[in-house]
Amino acid sequence: MTTDRYQSPLSERYASKEMQFIFSPDKKFCTWRRLWIALAETEKELGLNITEEQIEELKAHADDINYEVAKEREKQVRHDVMSHVYAYGQQCPKAKGIIHLGATSCYVGDNTDMILMSEALELVKKKLVNVIAELAKFADEYKSLPTLAFTHFQPAQPTTVGKRAALWLQEFEMDLEDLEYVKGSLKLLGSKGTTGTQASFLELFDGDQETIDKIDPMIAEKMGFEACYPVSGQTYSRKVDTRVLNVLAGIAASAHKMSNDIRLLQHLKEVEEPFEKSQIGSSAMAYKRNPMRSERIASLSRYVMVDALNPAITSATQWFERTLDDSANKRLSVPEGFLAIDGILDLCLNVVDGLVVYPKVIEKRLMSELPFMATENIMMDAVKAGGDRQELHERIRELSMEAGRNVKEKGLDNNLLELIAADSAFGLSLDELKKTMDPTKYVGRAAVQVEAYLEKVIRPLLDKNREVLGVKAEISV
Repeated sequence: MTTDRYQSPLSERYASKEMQFIFSPDKKFCTWRRLWIALAETEKELGLNITEEQIEELKAHADDINYEVAKEREKQVRHDVMSHVYAYGQQCPKAKGIIHLGATSCYVGDNTDMILMSEALELVKKKLVNVIAELAKFADEYKSLPTLAFTHFQPAQPTTVGKRAALWLQEFEMDLEDLEYVKGSLKLLGSKGTTGTQASFLELFDGDQETIDKIDPMIAEKMGFEACYPVSGQTYSRKVDTRVLNVLAGIAASAHKMSNDIRLLQHLKEVEEPFEKSQIGSSAMAYKRNPMRSERIASLSRYVMVDALNPAITSATQWFERTLDDSANKRLSVPEGFLAIDGILDLCLNVVDGLVVYPKVIEKRLMSELPFMATENIMMDAVKAGGDRQELHERIRELSMEAGRNVKEKGLDNNLLELIAADSAFGLSLDELKKTMDPTKYVGRAAVQVEAYLEKVIRPLLDKNREVLGVKAEISV
């Protein structure tokens, strides 16, 4: 552990090794070399004077990057791509003269960025699918457990614990749809030259338009992509980065909403996130069980949502065919956004997998409010017994206000049922009234909705992605 200089908490505390590797120098520079090999192979296949011996030499040194040579060269020339061209050439003397032939720096820089974002989205998808799977299990298990619902965080008509989880689940499912669409739309830049006109290839291939048209599709296929963007400046449109980080921001918003609900439920002692045997909740208050994982989800999620502004502003301020004010920002905003969402999804997976539900607490709170929610049913029963609906409505309103004052001003239990039973206008005994206090009568179609959603939407989704299921999150701190 390095202690004498700053290191990003995203690497030290939150993101997985898998996501860190995707944005590591090794991954980046090895991808540069794969792209140079793909370019050389394509140019050879299209008739340029490049030998198989040169290609094999390039392949032989695709992964053993001589970083020290590149580092020393960059001190002299102040150009990272040309420094690595030089270093690669030192290892490949026979192929030295054809490395990067006809290309500009964005050939390796931008194509690599696209490859890394695509791979990172695949890892995000894998973890997101597993969060969806765990939430689906939770929603199914508790689909019929009545709980007090809230609108404006004020008591409202009951729902079920599983139905509430289904609301979280649906937002993550929307995020998965967005992710799959954006990931499926990603293309490579290809090799289009300094302003996107492919002028250098006109020179290399003696103006042969038909041959030049084959370059980008061949490179795309070699790198595992279906196509390259049909037009570009020197770079791919920075709007692509905006679309990608908007997907991450959407996931962050969903995670934030869920984590906030869990934090509120933990305050109510109805649901708790996992709390380990030796975990300390507070340095001063030994009894505390703080929802630290959910709080961390909210904290990191705010970072990702704000981070999405970076590529949007960068995209809006690119001048003509390109400016370089995107570079430093991209180096931060894109990898850090992915590392943060990676940590968020690991936390979500850990929290949902270990959520603890307290049915007795849930029941107690629900029953304390249920008499208010039952008043419409009570009124209907009284009307059936011969009462006047309008008179009964006004009487229930008055009695509800009285019961509310007893609870809020005097600290008493809700005695609305007793007040109604004592009122001859209703003609209902306390025993009869208590029979209306079955919470399952007031949750509507919550359980049916959950089951239908899981059956029609979520289970087919999970079946389609069954090869990535089974991920368990490791939380380092």
